[in-house]
Amino acid sequence: MTDTNEIAASSTAAPAAPEATQATPAAAPDAIAEQASTDAASAAPGQARKPRRRGGKNRGGNKAGAQGGTQAAAAPDANAAPAKTGKGKGKDQGKARTPHPVLEKLFELYPGLFGARFLPLKRGVYEELVTRHPDVFKPEDLKLAMGLHARSTRYLESVAAGHPRHDLEGQVVEPMAPEHVHHAILELYRRRQMRTPEEARDDLRAQTVTRIARAIDASGLPREDYAVLVRSRDAGINAIVDEALASLAGQDAKAEALLRAFEASGKSEQEFAEMYGMKHGEVVRTLQRARTARQVPAAQATASAD
Repeated sequence: MTDTNEIAASSTAAPAAPEATQATPAAAPDAIAEQASTDAASAAPGQARKPRRRGGKNRGGNKAGAQGGTQAAAAPDANAAPAKTGKGKGKDQGKARTPHPVLEKLFELYPGLFGARFLPLKRGVYEELVTRHPDVFKPEDLKLAMGLHARSTRYLESVAAGHPRHDLEGQVVEPMAPEHVHHAILELYRRRQMRTPEEARDDLRAQTVTRIARAIDASGLPREDYAVLVRSRDAGINAIVDEALASLAGQDAKAEALLRAFEASGKSEQEFAEMYGMKHGEVVRTLQRARTARQVPAAQATASAD
């Protein structure tokens, strides 16, 4: 069955630029696309070129504009408002794109999934939509629209947050796979990196490292298994993953040290927190982290013995 992520041809790859007539909802309904115009070039930023003046020369030897018109900007976010094009004063400047008719219809049918909040969709949702609405959607149009939806920044944000997959009734059907969460985080990082000033990219990278570290924790996988699952050919991305893994290892070491001190103190958790000037909730979470980390090697040893 076709997964929404498969329709999108993988969230980690830069999507192909949709044609102007296939723009996705940006205003109608407004909830479908409230993204700011800063997301318009999220996959691969670019600006539209001015059309050649009639009878003028095409500078730089580029003959692509010989037939007139502007060159389409590369891969805008499927649910973002269109970017403004510099000094153009046409009457359509600043207006929202014409919504993709299929996505507009999906909003009408399933506002809880395609409305103000995007939710990750279950595997096989494309086939189910075709079966449910044979007289409403053409399969090829629906497949295109679903691909645009799944590549949108807002949908990727929902996946990156680790929200579970939902069916067409809005019911949870399964958790999001750790590798899908991971790839969504990295795709968002790539898009933002393209429009982030050089001096702010270190902060963006640090935020991504923290986000991946949280995703690793939430996955429930041993860190070594997670690393194998998401390892790629991109050395830069692997370095980010390694930094997240190192950060978690440091947190585990501090948690283990705190647990040993707690065990030696003979105090209650509340008394221990007061003794060290820590918040009680923070102590409870840290001690639980250390206890969980201790259980992993024991479980692995038992599994190996079996």
